[in-house]
Amino acid sequence: MPGGLIDRSAETALVALQGPRAAVILQRLTSLDVSAVRRYWSAQAELAGTAGLVARTGYTGEDGFELFVPAEHAVRVWTACLAAGRADGLVPAGLGARDTLRLEAGYVLYGQDMDRHVSPFEAGLSRLVHFESGTFIGRSALVRQKERGVTQKLLGLRMEERGIPRSGYRLGRDGQVLGHITSGTQSPSLGVGIGLGYGPPETSPGTELWVEIRSRQVRARVVKPPFYRRSTE
Repeated sequence: MPGGLIDRSAETALVALQGPRAAVILQRLTSLDVSAVRRYWSAQAELAGTAGLVARTGYTGEDGFELFVPAEHAVRVWTACLAAGRADGLVPAGLGARDTLRLEAGYVLYGQDMDRHVSPFEAGLSRLVHFESGTFIGRSALVRQKERGVTQKLLGLRMEERGIPRSGYRLGRDGQVLGHITSGTQSPSLGVGIGLGYGPPETSPGTELWVEIRSRQVRARVVKPPFYRRSTE
C-alpha cells in the first residue's frame, strides 16, 4: 500500500558470497556488471535465473556480496554459487567462521558487543553520528554524552600469552578489575587470541592489561582494530 511497509523476511533468503574472488565468481552467475556495484551499494539483477538484489556488503572484512533472493529459490542460487566458484576454491562456511572473520576485522556484533544501553561513542562508532543532519531519536542524549564524555569505551585486545578471551571474562590491571570482554576468539590469521571488551575511556593502544582466564591473569595488549586487514592487491 502507498507509504506503507511490507515485511518480506519470511519469504526472502540471503546468500553471502565473500572473499577476494567473490566478484569474479558472481560475474559468472549474472549479466549485471558486478564491477559497477560500489561498496555499500546494491542493484537489481538476475542470479542463476532468479530475480534478486545484489548488495556489495558483508560482515567478514573481505570484499563480497550479499544476495537477496526469494526463499524458494535459495537452494538453486546456493548451488549455482558453489558450482561457479569450485575452480577458485569456494567452500561453504557457517556462522562460526563468519564470527571469526568479523572479529579479525574489528566489527562489533549487536547483542554481543553493544546493545540499546551502549552508545555509538562508547562502541567506537562515533563516525556514524551526524548531529548536523537534524533532529533524530536520541540526539539530545548523545549531545550530552559528547559534552560530558563517556565512562567506558570499546577496546581491541591482543593476547600476549597463550589464551583466548571469551565473553564475560574480566579485564583489569594492577590487581584491579577495569572492565570485561564481550567477544573473543583465536585468530587463524594471527595465531593469537584476540578480543573486544569495555574498559576505561583513557586506555590507549599499547597499554598492557590482563584477562582473567580460568582464574589466571593472562597478559594482553590494547590495540586499535582491525586486528587483521585484508590485502587490496
